Amino acid sequence: MDSNRKIAIIVGVLFIIATVAPIISAVPLSVVPQILGAEGDPDLTAISENENQVLIVALLWLTATASVVAIPILMFPILRKHNESLALGYVGARTFEGFFNAVNVISLLSLLSLSREFVTVGAPVASYFQTSGALLLAVFDWSSLLLDLAWLLSVPVFSYVLYQSKLVPRWLSVWGLIGGALWLATWPVRMFGLSPPMIEIFALPIAAQEMVLAVWLIVKGFSSSAIASGSAS
Repeated sequence: MDSNRKIAIIVGVLFIIATVAPIISAVPLSVVPQILGAEGDPDLTAISENENQVLIVALLWLTATASVVAIPILMFPILRKHNESLALGYVGARTFEGFFNAVNVISLLSLLSLSREFVTVGAPVASYFQTSGALLLAVFDWSSLLLDLAWLLSVPVFSYVLYQSKLVPRWLSVWGLIGGALWLATWPVRMFGLSPPMIEIFALPIAAQEMVLAVWLIVKGFSSSAIASGSAS
């Protein structure tokens, strides 16, 4: 098995991990009752009481972060042969995505530390702790929005290079361009907190495309003719 085939398999697996790990994290996170209270403040007692579940979520998010950053690094030697500037852009965009994902992990763990202290100190300074918790949640919300933007900017870059190079079938690249554009169009709406019900349905095309791409890379790998033409250029 040559190195390009190995890279294709590893990248395919990393795409699956980057998508599945956050989805799995919803399970332990759902065990924590009322992380957000009625007024939008975190339930610090509940977070402290479910420390193990929160730590599992943090571990899953870190796993996804490592996958997100590793994908462009592994792909760069291949993509640069077809378009070096866009290959660098892809590395940069996904690195920013990984950074904001790491900020989310730090926010979550800081919230856990705050909840521990809250339980230890008790009610007399509850308002201070609730304000701090609300601030950490705000950091988490904005960081989530920014990491989503970084990812969405990386999607058309990656899809275009794949389309240009024919490393994978062009229909798969076009699917990525269209799917990414659909979800990117919702970003300004979500930034202003105006997300209508069922807006997540616009994320389904690009989510499905990444999973199909991942399976394609694992099973088929990159087009040998595209690899050859890239090496020759």
